[in-house]
Amino acid sequence: MVKTILVIDDEANMRHMLSALLTKQGYRVDVAANGAEGLDWISRSAYDFVLCDLRMPVMDGMTFLERVQNKGCAATVIMMSAYGTIDQAIETVKQGAYDYISKPFKLEEILLVLRKAEERERLRLENRELKAHIDAIDGQRAFGGMVGKSKAMQEVFQLADKVARYNTTVLITGESGTGKELVARGIHAAGKGGEAPFVAVNCGSIPEQLLESEFFGYVKGAFTGADRDKKGLFEEADQGTLLLDEIGELPLDLQVKLLRVLHEGEVRRVGAVKSRKVEVRVLAATNKDLPDLIARGLFREDLFYRLNVLNIHIPPLRQHKEDIPLLCRFVLHKCAARLEVGIQDIAPAAMELLMRYDWPGNVRELENVLERALILADKHIILPEHLPEHLGVHGERRRLDDLLGTYSLKEAKVIMEKRLIGRAMEATGGNKSKAAQLLELSYPALLAKLKEYEW
Repeated sequence: MVKTILVIDDEANMRHMLSALLTKQGYRVDVAANGAEGLDWISRSAYDFVLCDLRMPVMDGMTFLERVQNKGCAATVIMMSAYGTIDQAIETVKQGAYDYISKPFKLEEILLVLRKAEERERLRLENRELKAHIDAIDGQRAFGGMVGKSKAMQEVFQLADKVARYNTTVLITGESGTGKELVARGIHAAGKGGEAPFVAVNCGSIPEQLLESEFFGYVKGAFTGADRDKKGLFEEADQGTLLLDEIGELPLDLQVKLLRVLHEGEVRRVGAVKSRKVEVRVLAATNKDLPDLIARGLFREDLFYRLNVLNIHIPPLRQHKEDIPLLCRFVLHKCAARLEVGIQDIAPAAMELLMRYDWPGNVRELENVLERALILADKHIILPEHLPEHLGVHGERRRLDDLLGTYSLKEAKVIMEKRLIGRAMEATGGNKSKAAQLLELSYPALLAKLKEYEW
């Protein structure tokens, strides 16, 4: 869609120049001679951006900015002035302007500010959509809180939603950390839901000698230490869902007993004479290749077919990297709430590293990396240095004189200052206000440095 700009300036030449230049760049431009005319335009049309001069008759730029803020106008306001002081520049940003440009300026400077403002608006829209998506997930508990807009993940969600309506066994496969338990919880919530129990057990975490009693329970006196009757996992999950995670770790002798329970819908506690009826939906999950285990005699073929009525395969994160930005914002939202810190942004340079990495630990590894970065970040933005070194953050270490190319303290100071400013601008995607915060400089001081170094 064509972006719209309102130019407000009391100089006719300036209005004409900006209108002609911006129209050539593909923008639709309207002009006003003062703040009052600008407000009249805004009351009749919606604008993406407003370029507004500070000093004007009838209504000046600061009054216009205040009125626009009170109206709740969604346009991004960029202030301009040939006479503005440093204090005025700071005040405009404090009052809600996106940026401040000193006259005279080059067309490239205006276009750079507009591009960065467009990027900010795009991110804001994505954040609003993400918040709405998160709110929907929080309200519905859909698929355990998983998000993903890629075709691969949308197919997973659609299949899981469909199978949730039917009381059948499901085999969920995928690498470690892809979210198999989250899919299982989502199926349970979309199906049984309510007060029905959801019981999850990792088949590889229970000692083999205790598996049968854990699965099926026992009666008092069944063995040494059995001083009371105890329900097993199947009875705990009665009328609900039992997730058998890492089903490939289950010993063969217990596989036989599990198969009988699935066929008959009955369990017999260890030491008991009679069986008990149970109504349990069984979901199984594994990161192993079950057909390979069958070929090696480590998994029963009949149990595999009984569990694999329907298979949901969750792809590894490296196969749907387009979901990484969405996942990052979703994870940061959750982590920030739990850690009671402000929601952080991710610098473009840091996002590039996250997108480039193959994530062998999948979403679980991404969550751990982001939580670590959230704790380390102290400027309300996650930078490359907050990420682990194995993501490619640091290059080879070099001697300081090789890095600077000089022994002169005076020259070294200039080199380091230019590089730090460049890094801050790169990390914030060119947002001068955020770059100033990272550098611990005032906004006008950064503007002066950028002009000095012709950045």
